[in-house]
Amino acid sequence: MKTKLELLSPAGNLTTFQAVIQAGADAVYFGGSSFGARAYAENFSKEEVLLAIDFAHIHGKKAYMTVNTLLKEEEMEERLYDYLLPFYEQGLDGVIVQDFGVLSFVRCHFPKLSVHASTQMTVTGALGARFLAAQGVSRVVTARELSLSEIEEIHSKTGVEIECFVHGALCYCYSGQCLFSSLIGGRSGNRGRCAQPCRLPYTCLDKNRKSINKNPVYPLSPKDLCTIDRLPDMAEHGVFSFKIEGRMKQAEYAAGVTSIYRKYMDLYLKYGKDSYQVSPLDQKILFDLGNRSGFTEGYLNQWNGADMLTINMPSHAKGKDGIQREIRENYIENGKKEKIQGSFVMGENAPISLTVRSGNAVVKAEGAFPQKAEKQPLREENIRRKLEKTGDTPFAFVFLDIKAAEGLFVPISAINELRRQALSKLEEELLKPFKRQGGNKGIPVDFSGYAHRAFQGNIHLSVSVEKKEQFYPFLKKYEVHRIYIDSMALKRDNLAEELKDLYQKAKDAGKELYYGFPAIFRRHTAEFYREIITDLKVDGFLVKSYDALQFLLESGIPGEEICLDANMYTWSNRTRESFLKLGLRDTVPLELNRKELRARENQGSEMIVYGYLPMMTSVQCVEKTMGRCKKEPSLYYLKDRKGAYFPVKNNCGECYNVIYNSKPLNLLSVAGELPGLGVTGFRLNFTIEEPGEAEEILSQWCSFIGSGFGENAVLKGADFTYGHYKRGVE
Repeated sequence: MKTKLELLSPAGNLTTFQAVIQAGADAVYFGGSSFGARAYAENFSKEEVLLAIDFAHIHGKKAYMTVNTLLKEEEMEERLYDYLLPFYEQGLDGVIVQDFGVLSFVRCHFPKLSVHASTQMTVTGALGARFLAAQGVSRVVTARELSLSEIEEIHSKTGVEIECFVHGALCYCYSGQCLFSSLIGGRSGNRGRCAQPCRLPYTCLDKNRKSINKNPVYPLSPKDLCTIDRLPDMAEHGVFSFKIEGRMKQAEYAAGVTSIYRKYMDLYLKYGKDSYQVSPLDQKILFDLGNRSGFTEGYLNQWNGADMLTINMPSHAKGKDGIQREIRENYIENGKKEKIQGSFVMGENAPISLTVRSGNAVVKAEGAFPQKAEKQPLREENIRRKLEKTGDTPFAFVFLDIKAAEGLFVPISAINELRRQALSKLEEELLKPFKRQGGNKGIPVDFSGYAHRAFQGNIHLSVSVEKKEQFYPFLKKYEVHRIYIDSMALKRDNLAEELKDLYQKAKDAGKELYYGFPAIFRRHTAEFYREIITDLKVDGFLVKSYDALQFLLESGIPGEEICLDANMYTWSNRTRESFLKLGLRDTVPLELNRKELRARENQGSEMIVYGYLPMMTSVQCVEKTMGRCKKEPSLYYLKDRKGAYFPVKNNCGECYNVIYNSKPLNLLSVAGELPGLGVTGFRLNFTIEEPGEAEEILSQWCSFIGSGFGENAVLKGADFTYGHYKRGVE
């Protein structure tokens, strides 16, 4: 049984921050005015952040700030240091980050500040946790899709602190792998502005676009998470920090949920698992505070399933106002105070004094000299009444010794001033250990040492294929320098031999062959590839996760043979440099516009210029949700309210779904601008296209490149999108 656990609660404003601490949170996570993944929450001003940090420390709690969005170049280099510096000096306990460059930045500039890897980093196993721990992360917020045994393995094999979501809203997609809101509406989840298209109705269709369900349903909308019954199991499988979701929620919700989890965490810590049982009344309180078509325990003991989704009822419901009123009275309007002890002395020929103690902190304040009372001497009960009037301070006397000589007098105002001075000194003394001196300015980004890792010569052309039959036509295209064959294109059976044959064909055609690892690299995936990695004959690998990256590094694959895909986000030069130090090349991010791309150092990067872009990677399965699972790869479609068709592919070998945009990205008509970005190569991603269609699209690009990047390319074929090349995201 654990002796110490952390209950971590959300706060969207200062009132909620104080309320959840009063309700029993050990720590609070919150967003400041910038760089938080809840841009539409009320969030905190600079002054409120400073107050919140002090409030937490006075009460013996911790404060974690969310810096868990992807940062653009100007934000990273011109704003982040000055933004974090005052909070670092005030004693901020930790930052939660998504951007690998922010991780490197904080470790360099603010070395005493703990860094927690956000769930947005999609860590699904010990491999990813080990990689990030080596880069200075002290805690990992695991992907929400993990089972208890997977969580336990991360803890046992890495030793990093494990933080898991235990209550609140769930994403359909692996966090950090969602571009749905971004691509269809310009509101990026990677920037805290998700418009939640997953909560909308869709019609499910088969590969021939025939409807599976008569009426639109909500196949992408999970129920709310509630794991109050599983708290002991999670603790005994390595979870240290139990995280409640809800920075967009009201103070009553956050404080109410916190109070229930506090109650049962304490029961577990005191009596153990065998005596642990949640009362129906408390379960109902959680339900009434807010639920989405009921609750789910998430993925702790199941891989996926329709019972975890709202399907027909997506609405969020709350119970009666009585609960809200009780929470307001207990935790918002009448909060608890820190218990202190005091000693007041008033004697002749000496100033009055008040000594106060809280824990090991002891301070003394002195005030006015008492005078002989001409009329009414100051009585002990009057002194006590004034000293115990601690008002808006965080303190309350539980013991107050008063030694007052008879016949003396000081004005009541002097007693009040003495109390204010003493409590102010005590607060200062309690906060002193948390204060820090300024951070390090650090070293500016410098790419000069990595020039040798960039592709030398003309811009090369690459193609990526998710169907094996797409591979063969590209062998005869001399303009194609490299072919990426995605794991979805090949079955696990006899993979090494099949890949060896394709590699030889690529070599005979004078081309490089890279193998694209699965988008999600969980334990069962690592176990499979560990058996065959030495037999995989390729020129390099394309990786889409920290887990896959660490797997290759531990397998002895040099960084020069590893290329990071676009979802291993490198928005800024610092992020690029952080990966380059490990010898890793990258793919240009998909959410930057042309202006932002020009501010990025792109030499050595490859840029995706065509393809149906993946918008969601989910452990859930649309086919299974609709009761049609055949346990074999298939193509489905989701039709939205506006008539757009989004392709859905099943990766049955790894058991996850990929939902693609309804229109392919195609930058051919602006390709004349692209060489000016300084990219090393262009990549065309082929997913659902038939071989002939893919060959035709590639031929258009080959013709354009062969013409020397003329200005007036003419697109042929279906409707397309520029993605974010022109518009970008906020």
